[in-house]
Amino acid sequence: MSGEIHLEQDGAVARVTLANAGKLNAMSRAMWRRLRAVFMAIQADAGVRCVIVHGQGGTFCSGGDIAEYTAFRFEVASLRAFHEQDVWGGLQAMLDCDVPMVAAIEGHCMGAGMEIASCCDIRVAADGARFGAPIAKLGFPMAPREAALVARVAGEATARELLLEAAVLDAAEMKARGFLHRVLPAADVLGHARERAQRMAALAPRAARQNKQTFRALNQPLARDGRAQPAIERIVIDAYDYADSAEHREGIAAFLAKRPARF
Repeated sequence: MSGEIHLEQDGAVARVTLANAGKLNAMSRAMWRRLRAVFMAIQADAGVRCVIVHGQGGTFCSGGDIAEYTAFRFEVASLRAFHEQDVWGGLQAMLDCDVPMVAAIEGHCMGAGMEIASCCDIRVAADGARFGAPIAKLGFPMAPREAALVARVAGEATARELLLEAAVLDAAEMKARGFLHRVLPAADVLGHARERAQRMAALAPRAARQNKQTFRALNQPLARDGRAQPAIERIVIDAYDYADSAEHREGIAAFLAKRPARF
């Protein structure tokens, strides 16, 4: 098996590591399937309050594992299965996960790396990181769902530049365009990501999950038949069920007592 996705947990913070030695953590089919399983497990674990996603060995992810491509890319059904089941299965599991995520990006963040980073809530990067999706040089487009994801998060203008021009942009440019939240020296990236994760893990976990559900609803398209409720209207039905929760009572009580909340 080529590559692995490692899952570790330190208290309430989980760390997901993309690892494919010698290939700059390029995503293999097995890694996409493992990514799905990992994030489904995180979603089901009430003890996880934040996730750090990063790459092994000083790089985030260089894209897909091209060495595998001749086995399935030249036939329509197998190509569709790869993108719609393997790749999107992993990305959808990340998007469906209600736990806050921090991407700690070093080195290459290309193609699949851009897609994975786009699923995270907070993105911090090393000043030497590089971003792109130069797959036009390989003779194929980005799959529709994946392109829509990158365009929504990075911005359509940036997505067009990355895909149509095969542009590679540096961290400072991606920060200026709003894709990154912070740019730091490489030695500080993972530590900074841990600090953010610990801060988020100390906050109200149910509130975080409900905020993520709201953000997800805002990004869902309306039904084509025009009859279904808009996504944001559907979640409003249950949006205030936290009223009598212990977490809600503790947060208000702690504020009034002028003490730190204990969630």
